[in-house]
Amino acid sequence: MFTLSLPRAVIFDMDGTLLDSERVALDCFAQAAQAIGAPWREEVGLSLVGLNARDSDRRILAAFGEDFPIAALRHAFDERYEDAIVRGAIPLKPYVRELFDYLDARRIPCAVATSTRRTRAETKLARAGLLPRFRALACGDEVRHGKPAPDIFELAARHLGVEPRHCLALEDSNAGVRSAVSASMPVVMLLDLLRPDADICRLGVACADSLKDVLLALQRA
Repeated sequence: MFTLSLPRAVIFDMDGTLLDSERVALDCFAQAAQAIGAPWREEVGLSLVGLNARDSDRRILAAFGEDFPIAALRHAFDERYEDAIVRGAIPLKPYVRELFDYLDARRIPCAVATSTRRTRAETKLARAGLLPRFRALACGDEVRHGKPAPDIFELAARHLGVEPRHCLALEDSNAGVRSAVSASMPVVMLLDLLRPDADICRLGVACADSLKDVLLALQRA
């Protein structure tokens, strides 16, 4: 159990925090690699969680070599992932709506800080029925440095007009947690595909099994 102070704003990561999309993305990467006859390893896919497309591509090239067909992989991935979005194959994480109802009742504004590019983020949030819940979005194609740099959480806080130290960040990746911490923002790590690494553990970041735990902590605040 952990405790929280009532924040002036909440900034959500999107994939793996609001949407159960990380597993879909990992499957799409594996299918894309198979389709183009390229090698793939699950641990490489997991290492991409929280990163933007540019940094993900760099990570893939570092893992498989500079001659890896990254453009072909990205094209094959995008085809499969966009199809999953259109088919509505990406469900909400549990207690998303309940948490928003709680925050709305207390007039606590919300933003998204996602490594996903804006056009895709807006589409995913709209299809999930979440886009109207947010006062602002900060997206991966709008900052120079992606997570774990603080840029994207700082941008989201600026959009809301709230100092980072008065915001609460909700994240599911180690890169995202580092981003929020670097922005001087309190953060809770949602345990999805990843567990906190040694550095995150040393920082004493609160961890939650689901958004239900966050909701209960806010209700106790």
